[in-house]
Amino acid sequence: MSFSRPGAVDLSGLARSGAGGPDAADGTSGAWAFDVTEQNFQGDVLQASMRHVVVLHLWSPRSPQSQAFNEVLGRAVDAYEGRLALARVDVDANPAIAQALGAQAVPLVVAILSGQPVPLFQGTLEEPEIRQYFDQLVTAAVQSGVTGRAEPMGAGGGAGDGDEIDDAPDPRFAAADEALAANDLDGAIAEYERLAVQSPADAEIAERLAGVRLMARTQGADLNAARAAAAQAPDDIDAQFLVADLDISGGHVEDAFGRLIELVGRLSGDDRERVRVRLVELFTVVGVADPRVAQARRALASALF
Repeated sequence: MSFSRPGAVDLSGLARSGAGGPDAADGTSGAWAFDVTEQNFQGDVLQASMRHVVVLHLWSPRSPQSQAFNEVLGRAVDAYEGRLALARVDVDANPAIAQALGAQAVPLVVAILSGQPVPLFQGTLEEPEIRQYFDQLVTAAVQSGVTGRAEPMGAGGGAGDGDEIDDAPDPRFAAADEALAANDLDGAIAEYERLAVQSPADAEIAERLAGVRLMARTQGADLNAARAAAAQAPDDIDAQFLVADLDISGGHVEDAFGRLIELVGRLSGDDRERVRVRLVELFTVVGVADPRVAQARRALASALF
């Protein structure tokens, strides 16, 4: 399986197109799925991808296989509870999108992360294989500081039907987004910390701050070396932290949580509190609605009390 971030591709020209298309994916399911056209591509895909991953499915009503695959992808995306949204593109009605992405055949699945396309696969796959790709997408999003969630839009709902969430970029995050684009992680952290002070109860700010802090802590780290160091010094909190961070970045969520919960059980006082605080931050990165977080919270409570 291949997964890579491509170089910059300019999709902004789609925002200037006035051509629209029908909501042609009738009969498909997916609470986080919608139909996208050349008209709404800018707001519902490009701008939305700055907050959460958007998975594009390029399909055609002339291809029953690709039309049926909309439902399979919808079910797969629903499992991520808003970390991914599925944008269905009828290439017959919206040829400019297909041309911009270099589509030669359908079905074609491409993700949009931070405004840039991430090629995934062509043809149909079974749901377990799809989940492998999507797991990597979520990991890449966290590493990029993209930790927001889409709102459910209802089975078969279209993002252009008037009931959609507002995907306009939040001006509060402009400075942080600019810093991230320049790979200035310290600058982005400072901006999110400033916003967190102003709005301590804002969940999206907390998620973004936790995500970019994770990026900064793991940048340039070697997993094998980190594991070796942690094994040699089981009481070295920083060494255990690094492995847990890398495990979260790599999608090994249960391993990361288990490592730190075990550490909490062996520590006391300020050291125990320090590990607890890091765990709570990692819960935020993974997402408080994730069932693995709920399970880890229960285990943490048992370790603490």
